[in-house]
Order: sequence, then C-alpha cells, then structure tokens
Amino acid sequence: MTASPPPPGSGPIPGHIPPGPLRRRGPRPLLLHLLLAGWRQTAVQSAALSAFSNAFSTGSTASSSGSRSWSSAEAAERAARIASGLAAAGLDPGALPTAVLAELTRQDAAFISGIAAYRRHPYVRSLADPPPLWAEGGSRLLDYGATAPGRAAGGATLLVVPSLVNRAYVLDLTEEASFLRYLAARGHRPLLLDWGWPGEAERGFGLTDVIAGRLERALAASAAIAGGPVVLAGYCMGGLLALAAALRRPELVRGFAALATPWDFHAGDPDRARTAAMLLPLLEPAMAFHDAVPVDGLQILFTALDPFGIAAKFRAFGRLAQDSARARLFVALEDWLADGVPLAAPVARECIGGWYGRNEPGRLAWSVAGMTVDPRALAMPAFVAVPGRDRIVPPESARPLGGLIEGAVLHEPAAGHIGMVAGSGAEAALWRPFAAWLAGL
Repeated sequence: MTASPPPPGSGPIPGHIPPGPLRRRGPRPLLLHLLLAGWRQTAVQSAALSAFSNAFSTGSTASSSGSRSWSSAEAAERAARIASGLAAAGLDPGALPTAVLAELTRQDAAFISGIAAYRRHPYVRSLADPPPLWAEGGSRLLDYGATAPGRAAGGATLLVVPSLVNRAYVLDLTEEASFLRYLAARGHRPLLLDWGWPGEAERGFGLTDVIAGRLERALAASAAIAGGPVVLAGYCMGGLLALAAALRRPELVRGFAALATPWDFHAGDPDRARTAAMLLPLLEPAMAFHDAVPVDGLQILFTALDPFGIAAKFRAFGRLAQDSARARLFVALEDWLADGVPLAAPVARECIGGWYGRNEPGRLAWSVAGMTVDPRALAMPAFVAVPGRDRIVPPESARPLGGLIEGAVLHEPAAGHIGMVAGSGAEAALWRPFAAWLAGL
C-alpha cells in the first residue's frame, strides 16, 4: 500500500522538537507544582468574581474582616472604568468571569506544554569532571586548572565552595556556561570542592563538622597544592561556610569572595525567613527516617520562596524555539535543579532554625567550634557579589556582608541568583568582574 502524502502545512516547524520519549523527571516535586497551579486558578477566579461583584454593587459596608468598603459613588466609578475597559476590548461586562477562566485555562495548558517539552528535550550533559586531587568521604577536590593546558604562571589558585544542598557542577554547567573553565582559561587555577552525596558519616555532621572539619582539610590541601595561601570563594550557602573557614584559618587564605551569599536573614522581609523556619517541625519526621532532609523536601522549601515562579518559567520555556541555545541552557539548569542532594539533619536544624529563624549570622550570634563568625575581623582583600534580581537570597540579605568587611569590593549586577553564575549573561554579570578582581590581587 502506498502511503498518502502529508497534508499541506504539516511539515516540520522551525525550532520545534517532535514529541519523543520522556527523558527526565521534574520539575520536582511535580505534584506540588501542579497542585499550586490548580490552587492559583481557583483563587484568581474567585478573586475576579469578587471584584466583579464589588465593582457593580451600588454600595457596601465594611466587612467583618476589615476589607475595603466602597461608597455608592466609588462603586459606580469603579464599575464604569471596568465596563469601559471591557467595551474597548470588545467584551460584554458580563463576560468577565468567563474571560478570566479562559485565560487561566490557557496559562495552565501552556504550563503543561512547557513541562512536556522540557521532559522530552534531547539535551544531555556530557562534560567530564576534571581529575580529583584530594578526597574525603564522598567529597572531592576537582582541579579545573587541568582543563586549561599551558596555563600561564602568575594566576591565582582559588578554592571554590558551593552550597551543601545542590550539586557543585552548576559552576561547570556546560562548555558555554562554565564559570570555572572561564577562570582557568584566563590563567587562574580553580579548585572546586564537590561535597558529594552525604553518606552515613556525613548525615551526622553539624556545621562545625562541615567547616572546622572537612572544609578546613580541603583548604589545607588546596594551600599545599598551591604552595601558599589561596583565594577562598563561596557561592550561596557556601559563602557562609567559606567565611567561617577564612576567619578560622587566615594563614591559608589570601583573599575571600562571597557570591550571592545571605547574611542578614531578616533584612527586607523577616516574615519570609521566619516562615521557612516554621516549616522545620514538618521536616522532622523525614529527618528522623533519613537522617537528612530529602531532596524533595528541600525543593518544597525553595518553592515556598516563589510559589508560582515555576509555572511562569515553564510557560516561557514552551514558547522558545526548542533547538535554540536558550532552550538548551534552560534544560541544563532545570536538570541541575532537579539533581539535588539531601541535607544532613543536624546541618538542616542549624541552618533553618538558627539562620532563618533566629538570624544568628546577622546578629553576630553564629559560632563555629566556639569562634563567633564576625566579618569585621576578616583582614584580607574581599569581593562580595550581590545580584540585584535574586529571589533566593534577596539583595537586602546579602548586601550587609559587604559593608561589614573592611575594604570589600561590593559588586551588584542586574542578575538573578543562578543567572549570575551560569546564565546567558553570566560573563558580563560576574565572570569578567571577578576575574579582574583576581588579577588585581
């Protein structure tokens, strides 16, 4: 039998990737994001109906909840504005609730479509790790100087400390988006502390074990490799860990950098931080079972910071040409976000309760192995990067650290928390300015 020719216009769409097998899970936890989208539709539709009803009422009195009451004149003016706007758009005022529902349904469909496109995208990370120079437990010290053969003498050796709750390779995401390979290509020798998956021993660690133990031993190994003090740089939570280590072992450190690092957890929006701390009791059953906060538990905490951000970014992703560099970078970052690691229960209690709940760093009440972590005591060149569009670490939280370290260079790019180190604009936002600071040491 001869196959019928395809109908006109049914050929491949430029920039479109045909449906294929599912390649990945996510975004994690998927059920939570779907439930949030459903809740949003219900809440917005209810609010629209309420506003519609209030706007066209002839007057009202204050409700028992203290909500805004409208006089007859105000209600009439508000109704006239809404009716005028709807008429200008060619809509009957009575069609408002239906129009709101149709728009929400369209957005939900776009969200689902974006997730499906992400899960079927053909991108697979293929970068190989550089050779490890030191290891302890599940942690490794990776030498990115080995990625730049013929590296010129005179560059800085630096130990880069990532967060404990995400994989370290966000700093080496792709060939085009690698902060560490960029620095290596410019004559520096970055050593990355890859914390690894927490094993039985690491799940019993508190922050003192992490900092005064494993991190300090990695720092000593880095200084031995370099033949002298190194630059110590920390990203996000890693900046707090690195700061404490630099204060404890200043003889091993020639410069300090904090990249998107929180300090005053109650600056700007203290209720946000306290809300995160209030979730700690809900995590206790999981910590009792796993001796750690599972990856999905951590993802729930991050989702609480921006509940509807996931849906918005997947809707935007669905509109991209799927074979574009932007789509590939999006998928690489989402794969990294879904590829988390558990957080040891003692560390989780100290961070969520002590940092977010009691703001111990910001109050200069945080101590490691009996030593108060006070940035004012840091006597070395310092670079503090505070991304202005950071939703994970608000600028108000990160900026005070730069003010406490005497002589620190405060760099405030118009970037987000992850975009500053691995986004399409990361070279201008952070890589070049940080490399220039390193060259000036």
